[in-house]
Amino acid sequence: MPITRSDRAPVRVRLAVLLALQCTVVLVCVLTTTLVAMSVQERSIRAATEERVLDVATSLVELDQVQRAVLLDTAAATAELQPLADVVAAASGVDYVVVTDVRGIRLTHPNPAERGRTVSTDATAVLAGETFIGTETGTIGPSLRAKVPVRAADAVVGTASVGVLESEISRSFDEAVGGMLPWVAGSIVLGVVLSGLLTAALRRRVRRLEADARELETQRRISGALRDQTHEFHTRLHVIRGLVAEGETGEALTYIGGLAPVASGLPIDDPALRALLDGLVSEFPGLRVDPASLVPRGSVDDEVLTVLGNLVRNAAEAAGPGGQIDVLVLAGDERLTIDVADDGPGVAPADVARIFDRGVSSKAAAGRGVGLDLVRRIAGARGGSVTVGRSASGGARFTVELPQAGVRG
Repeated sequence: MPITRSDRAPVRVRLAVLLALQCTVVLVCVLTTTLVAMSVQERSIRAATEERVLDVATSLVELDQVQRAVLLDTAAATAELQPLADVVAAASGVDYVVVTDVRGIRLTHPNPAERGRTVSTDATAVLAGETFIGTETGTIGPSLRAKVPVRAADAVVGTASVGVLESEISRSFDEAVGGMLPWVAGSIVLGVVLSGLLTAALRRRVRRLEADARELETQRRISGALRDQTHEFHTRLHVIRGLVAEGETGEALTYIGGLAPVASGLPIDDPALRALLDGLVSEFPGLRVDPASLVPRGSVDDEVLTVLGNLVRNAAEAAGPGGQIDVLVLAGDERLTIDVADDGPGVAPADVARIFDRGVSSKAAAGRGVGLDLVRRIAGARGGSVTVGRSASGGARFTVELPQAGVRG
């Protein structure tokens, strides 16, 4: 069956659904990848921060200056260690460096008011010689910190705590995510564009398949109609042959006259063309042959008859029952002109380029759509031309210019 507009609508819907599904898959994949990347990035930032604070704290407690200073009184120790703590914090990018003595008294702190006070977090494990890495909340807020014991002569004499505020870690994470967002957006846009291109390619493929299906359906109808016409023609030919073989010439002529009654009085000298026009006038009562037609005997051949017959039948098909068809044939020594006009709806400008395609007709009827293609091919093979215009009555007008037989263009 042919593909109709109602058939094509579901195809468009399915393609739209396919595009939506592709875009959804792209979006889900990109967002999932982004979430995984964000999680990995967060863990990476925290791991790097842990490594940094531990390295700074470990390096700090190995300094002889620190090991000696923690044994001094609080004021002297602070005076010696605070400048060092400030330099280390600035150089390593940490938020604070806090050194305590064995009693847990702060010898250094970013806030001068906190120096000389006992630390607010538990330092028991560190004073026992253990190293701590984790998040605790101190006087300046939650921070990821490393606490390392300070040793002198194999004894724990204090602690060093180096930390980075959780707010700074969050800020670093936000900056990393901000750097990822353009790539995420670009990936989504690229995925949507590629999905659109894929859907467009599929749409073009579907349209080609639809066109092929329509062409196959047209060819099927044409083939069926031609088979029917061939069968009918053979049947009539057998009847005529039988009557002639039986010597019933009069009956044969009567039978032929019943199929295509012969008209008379046509201004055509060529007998073959006159016979064709007689039959066409009888078949299409609205056909008029212009008295100005000039066709000397022997000036037409089978191709000319084929062209004229197809043009007249096409005009009759377009004009419909009761329509008017005007025919003018002029034959010269070198060229022959056939002009066929009708009072049908005419040919829309947009259809002029395709009206000669095989299977296209001025009326969607089974078995049609072959004649104009044949006219075009005959004219092209002889070096002639076919033009389409508008008739005086508003219908179509086909003009064929053909070189005479033996005078090919």
